[in-house]
Amino acid sequence: MDEEEAMLLFKEEDEGRIRTSVPTQLMKLNRSHWWILVFISIFFLISAQAISVLLGRFYYNEGGNSKWISTLVQTGGFPILYLPLSLLPASQSSSSSSSSSSSFKTLVWIYLSLGFAIGLDNFLYSVGLLYLSASTYSILCASQLAFNGVFSYYINSQKITCLIFFSVLFLSISAVLVSLDDDSNSPSGDSKWSYLIGCFCAVFASLIYSLQLSLMQFSFEKILKSETLSMVLEMQIYTSLVASCVAVIGLFASGEWMLLSVEMEEFQEGQVIYVLTLVGAAVSCQLGCVGAVALIFLVSSLFSNLISTLSLIVTPLAAIAVFHDKLTEVKMVAMPIAFTGFTFYIYQNYLDDLKVQRAREAQAE
Repeated sequence: MDEEEAMLLFKEEDEGRIRTSVPTQLMKLNRSHWWILVFISIFFLISAQAISVLLGRFYYNEGGNSKWISTLVQTGGFPILYLPLSLLPASQSSSSSSSSSSSFKTLVWIYLSLGFAIGLDNFLYSVGLLYLSASTYSILCASQLAFNGVFSYYINSQKITCLIFFSVLFLSISAVLVSLDDDSNSPSGDSKWSYLIGCFCAVFASLIYSLQLSLMQFSFEKILKSETLSMVLEMQIYTSLVASCVAVIGLFASGEWMLLSVEMEEFQEGQVIYVLTLVGAAVSCQLGCVGAVALIFLVSSLFSNLISTLSLIVTPLAAIAVFHDKLTEVKMVAMPIAFTGFTFYIYQNYLDDLKVQRAREAQAE
């Protein structure tokens, strides 16, 4: 068995991960080119997610107050994804493959249900960021990795090892510590109830996000029974379209749309910066999505989620530098605890990859 066949076997038979059909072009990359693409994808994912959080906090700091606009920008930039989708070969299109394994009605149901969950998730994230400082918000959102371990066990039959258990435990402790912190520099000020609402929304949003990832993996493995790069992009595009529609409906139903012109005029940095802030947040969210999708196909879906969680641990440091967030004693304790939990998880990923690598080498002989 040659190296290309071994790599394909590694991608298709690695248990506990999303089954992927890797484009032929990726198989032809040499090791150095592969590493370059991996590092570029990691850079896009970490930087884009950090920028989107900082821009969201900047929007609220400078006078923005619309939770539904903040929700909309998290998915509203989805048309950007048509560019990488259009660059894929016609034979990679998921339309023909998906029609043989699932009906159009099933696809619509999946897109609608996941899209609605994403819309609700984004709204909760927006509320959390409204009441919390960027550093506190990011530390709490790191709990998504703990939730991911639980949902992966029950929905995707992923084995819970001691390392994953301690990862879940440490990340949970970190989230609880931050939620009990008295952060006087948070946007909620001295309102403890507003602070607790922000903490609840951030943690609950992380729970829904992790559930959404597990359900998406379940959809690919058990319902669609196929996954190509174009199919993943289409899943992201159409679920984002549904989520954007949810945000637009919420924007008009809440009456916030009537206040947008006043909000733009009263934005402290001016109308141009107001528009650029929202556009920048929308673009950065989608660039982060592209980076996440690229890591799924270059490495694995688990690794992509790990890097996404790492960005939530890096973001508080950027928030402290940019917005001068108060580094409380509780945050100083919670951050290394969260990073320790992340380290446990990524070390378990390393051990799993080592086993698969040995199995692949054994079959290649």
